[in-house]
Amino acid sequence: MQKIIILDFGSQTTQLIARRVRELDTFCEILPYNKFPHGDPDVIGVILSGSPFSVYDPQAFKIDLQQLRGRYPILGICYGAQFMAHTLGGRVEPAPSREYGRQKLTTIDLQNPLFQGFDIGSQVWMSHGDTITAIPEAFQCIASTPTVTNAAYFCPPQQPGEQAIWGVQFHPEVFHSTQGLQLLRNFVVGICGSHQDWSAANFVDTTVAELRQQLGNDRVILGLSGGVDSSVAAMLISRAIGDKLTCIFVDHGMLRKNEFRDVLHDYECLGLNVHGVDASKKFFADLAGVSDPEQKRKIIGRDFIEVFNAEAKKIVNEQSVNIKSECRWLAQGTIYPDRIESLNITGKVIKSHHNVGGLPEEMNLKLCEPLKWLFKDEVRRVGRQLGMPEHLITRHPFPGPGLAVRILGDITPEKVAILQEADDIYIRALRQYKVRLSGDEARRVLAAGVPAQMQDGEVEVSLYDQVWQAGAVLLSTVRSVGVMGDERTYEHPVALRAVTSTDAMTADWAHLPYDFMARVSTDIINHVRGVNRVCYDISSKPPATIEWE
Repeated sequence: MQKIIILDFGSQTTQLIARRVRELDTFCEILPYNKFPHGDPDVIGVILSGSPFSVYDPQAFKIDLQQLRGRYPILGICYGAQFMAHTLGGRVEPAPSREYGRQKLTTIDLQNPLFQGFDIGSQVWMSHGDTITAIPEAFQCIASTPTVTNAAYFCPPQQPGEQAIWGVQFHPEVFHSTQGLQLLRNFVVGICGSHQDWSAANFVDTTVAELRQQLGNDRVILGLSGGVDSSVAAMLISRAIGDKLTCIFVDHGMLRKNEFRDVLHDYECLGLNVHGVDASKKFFADLAGVSDPEQKRKIIGRDFIEVFNAEAKKIVNEQSVNIKSECRWLAQGTIYPDRIESLNITGKVIKSHHNVGGLPEEMNLKLCEPLKWLFKDEVRRVGRQLGMPEHLITRHPFPGPGLAVRILGDITPEKVAILQEADDIYIRALRQYKVRLSGDEARRVLAAGVPAQMQDGEVEVSLYDQVWQAGAVLLSTVRSVGVMGDERTYEHPVALRAVTSTDAMTADWAHLPYDFMARVSTDIINHVRGVNRVCYDISSKPPATIEWE
């Protein structure tokens, strides 16, 4: 299978580069800058990412360009372009002032294959402190802005049969570069020759065939969360091996209102073999009187493992009834960003993801991860290809401990019930309120896989689809004074949270319409006993986090 290799020099937008390449129906892989797969016949091109370092920094990441130059078409982005220019004889110097924000390409070589289909004055996004003041010998400047002379360069092949080099000091992967996807299409398809055969339909067919071969007649256990990743993983495996997949869905009592019932119904309608386990009494008993956020998380994590293990053991022990169909596999909804974030660019593991975290060794289960190459938006496209309902596909991320980390203070069934009601009002209102978007906002939601059609440059979507994650937080350690009728009240405030993001590494608070917030506030206060005040959280990440605990 053809692939583009993206060498990661530490840029915050490296994953975004990969997502844009995947939008071009082309497989790509992100690797640490020093882990290039030499000898891989499937590689058709190389992209060098940006970096937080200057090319002159002693700690800057460097590679031996001679091992790549001429063998593959190369595109350097920001630091990648500066590194190639500096290494091959050009000059990179600190810019008089940091180049950050929108710029216009006032000069473009429209004959160069990298800029096919571009418009003079095309908007690009700059983000660099250094700038290329001189390009190497034999290089050509192919684009400039009013303040950046060498905004893009080209080095033609130096020997017959060799491949060329391109570099851009702007970021084509971000939405603010209005023709950035066109530039990447020119490189990936026009220059590297991608066949564009990486699609949701092909992924489903290929993965189901691979799963049948991998799993054979074995049985598989999968822990469902109700989220899109584990749900799509379950659908793929079920399509491959049918009822030899057993899914476990644990209710710890802190899910959203009616979520345990509704999600189980959805899964049953999809034909999945699901065991629903109501363990809420155990969780509430073990959490009684505990208010420290980290301790709450540890108790919920420990209890989840105990409950999951007990159910998994039952399934594993059943193999004695039918020796020909043994349970050998644990399936997980691990996706590509989880694997990328598990390695830093030196190749060392810095954190783990999605592990159930304590299955007994005597179970001796192997790991099955059918989504390990997909980004979140690709997972959603695969879900649609599999015929899953839209409300499962577009479901917001939800923390594993559930509403426990959205209740400040100790956890009781009564507090959870209050928050479930407030959260339900909020989430339903987000789904019902429609907005029209254009420009960067429209491109962002479409790229994220939101099912909407562009008409006259605009799309109509719900507020729910416009934000990355939303929820209500119960400040149960606080009581505020209020007036209802002729009486004073001392009840709890609720804080509403909604953020926009692409990967949850950073997030900005969502600028929700005032009339929407006024309506939600009124509905919560009027209908939820125990709440007399509603606030809106306008903190971004960093310095705040998405969740309160």
